[in-house]
Amino acid sequence: MTEPIRVLIADDQTLFRDSLRLLFTMTPGFAVVGEAATGRDAVRLARAERPDVALLDVRMPDLDGIEAAELICAEVTDTRVLMLTTFDLDEYVYRALRAGASGFLLKDAGAPDLIAAVRLVASGEALLAPSVTQRLIDAFTGQPRPTQAFHKDLTGITDREREVLELIGRGLSNTEIARHLTLGLATVKTHVGRLLAKLSARDRAQLVVVAYETGLVVTERS
Repeated sequence: MTEPIRVLIADDQTLFRDSLRLLFTMTPGFAVVGEAATGRDAVRLARAERPDVALLDVRMPDLDGIEAAELICAEVTDTRVLMLTTFDLDEYVYRALRAGASGFLLKDAGAPDLIAAVRLVASGEALLAPSVTQRLIDAFTGQPRPTQAFHKDLTGITDREREVLELIGRGLSNTEIARHLTLGLATVKTHVGRLLAKLSARDRAQLVVVAYETGLVVTERS
């Protein structure tokens, strides 16, 4: 039998934590390995339990979810982080993606969407729908660039890989990229895999970050 997806839940609202625990406990294929009410406890439990997916609320006491995500992504490399936020344009979401989070989900998402999201992230994918990516882009263009870029340049990236990276940054899926560049889907997946390796990016979410911070994607502000 396939091993269950091991989930860590971190949220300072007891009722919400209880709801998530019940959901994952009652759903086949999942196991809750820890619960935390603060970011610091989330980091401690992630280090101890090494869950497959850590669900982190953006706003928590002691250590916020972004700081917790930064530590978990840096120290517990096998754990994927999925941020939970109240607003889809939360000012901290971009910081979370830059820290290594694999995506974010609204806290009012339905149970099926939450289950699907955790499965997706556990499989190694990033939870960034094109519409979400575009909103993040729009929000990012209104903020100052970080003083230290995630990746300073694109040395070693081929022209074709640069084209693929730009389209990823603009929110296109692999299928849309294949159609846009008149390539086979398998070829696009190969390019994405090479970009992940060359840029030391955890997943597609961080490729979006790279596309912005290198200036490859620039969205004009109205």
